[in-house]
Amino acid sequence: MNKKIIAVDGPAGAGKSTVSKLVAQKLNYTYIDTGAMYRAVALKVIGLNKPVTEELIVDVARDIDIDLRYEDGITKVFVDGEEVTGKIRTPEVSKAASDVAKSGFVRERLTELQRKMATRGGVIMDGRDIGTHVLPNADLKIYLTASVEERAKRRCDELKAKGFEANIEDIAKDIQARDKQDMEREIAPLKQAEDAILLDTTGMSIDEVVNAILKFYSKIFETSTGEVVGGMIADAILDTVTRAVF
Repeated sequence: MNKKIIAVDGPAGAGKSTVSKLVAQKLNYTYIDTGAMYRAVALKVIGLNKPVTEELIVDVARDIDIDLRYEDGITKVFVDGEEVTGKIRTPEVSKAASDVAKSGFVRERLTELQRKMATRGGVIMDGRDIGTHVLPNADLKIYLTASVEERAKRRCDELKAKGFEANIEDIAKDIQARDKQDMEREIAPLKQAEDAILLDTTGMSIDEVVNAILKFYSKIFETSTGEVVGGMIADAILDTVTRAVF
């Protein structure tokens, strides 16, 4: 089977990155962490300790060097030669990344790079506008979501595990604000692609979500004779896959 392009979209805290990494490992695909690229720009902007303006964001994006490397079983992020994999996952950077993503210049530059990475196939890419804007012709599109309460709990547990203080009520408010901001932004707003499979992960474990996506993949691209199902995903196939998984 030819290697496919998989797009995974969804709101903040839906588990896109965690799930996409595991699916990529199972399929021996390359995971392209688009959110990390925006976070990388945000980290450098914050590090300058200047008032955040559109001009500053554009200047940073124009000159920044971002590199994603698969090393030691994980995707590591480098900014201007320095590894910043852990530094880009703080709440401050998360919030700033949404502001960075509003910049048309930043999105245009990073989108071009992301599309080039995808041309070789065998990639899974996650974000908020992958299936609708970055890779509209992706072979498989998944829209991951979960309740605000579920996403707040996951983010709270993640931050505490990393040693950060976290308040679940504050996190829930931040998530709601982030959802509104992402869905209402003028450039490539967050929304489910018409041909994407909706997967609500509320109450599901990570393994259950990963297995669900792998079943979608298998059911859509492999018939009983091992032939690839080409073209757009048919409604009848989606119905069969949904019943098979759930």
